[in-house]
Amino acid sequence: MAIGEDRDAHESPPRGGRLAAAIAKTIPAACASALLLAAWELYARYGGAAPTMLPAPSRVLQQAWEHRAALADNTLPTIRATSAGFACSLVAAFVLSALVDFLAPLRRALFPLLIISQTLPLVAIAPLIVLWFGFGLMPKILLVALVTFFPMMVALVEGFAATSKAISQMLATMGAGRWRIFWLARLPSALPYFFAGLRISITYAVVGAIFAEYAGAAKGLGIYMLNAKNNFRPDLVLAAVAVSAALTLVLFAIAVLVQRFAMPWENAGSESRDGKVEAAEENRQ
Repeated sequence: MAIGEDRDAHESPPRGGRLAAAIAKTIPAACASALLLAAWELYARYGGAAPTMLPAPSRVLQQAWEHRAALADNTLPTIRATSAGFACSLVAAFVLSALVDFLAPLRRALFPLLIISQTLPLVAIAPLIVLWFGFGLMPKILLVALVTFFPMMVALVEGFAATSKAISQMLATMGAGRWRIFWLARLPSALPYFFAGLRISITYAVVGAIFAEYAGAAKGLGIYMLNAKNNFRPDLVLAAVAVSAALTLVLFAIAVLVQRFAMPWENAGSESRDGKVEAAEENRQ
């Protein structure tokens, strides 16, 4: 019984142990960021750089706090554009990837067009979309969708194609139709690919929204950065950049959490592997 309990302890570490391990994994990145900010602060203060050229992180933080109302007022439109555009991109990627999986000729017809769409430079297409659709929310949604759609689409298609043929054949012999095979086998098989594409796409979503605001908008972080740049306020530009980076990190964290809830079997497998590695290290010692 003691042996079994010891095995369970290795295979399923306590929640506190998992939290401590997760925190330990962030320590190298936190240390590297702290060193970078410290070097930046020292150079900005004692390296002879003018505040109008390279403001210190402490000044950026101070100005961000003093202008927090304006930053918040311009962050909300960017969040709306990012959320709406990414939601449309997500739905379109899933629907089109499913259609492509069911209809092979459609894949040969659509993929060249999708690849071409990714070669269009945003600096050229963004003003045109604003010209066609105005200064409202629609052009921002379209640009965010254009930037984030392709990685998820390709990831889903590759994930569907990676489904085990043995599982599909077994379900077919049991009388499952093509849609049921898709739901029970092909979709679960595509989930790891999908979340990999999702994490890539979501890092581009805020950037796409800000670029759309640069092309034309009344409010948003892009307009805030543009006005701060025109007023020679690099500290406010960097404050807006910090806010956009924080938004991207929050979206990335949400994607990771959704993956953990959507794929609990993968978390259990990784925890089991970690437990086996820890047990092997303890036995070696």
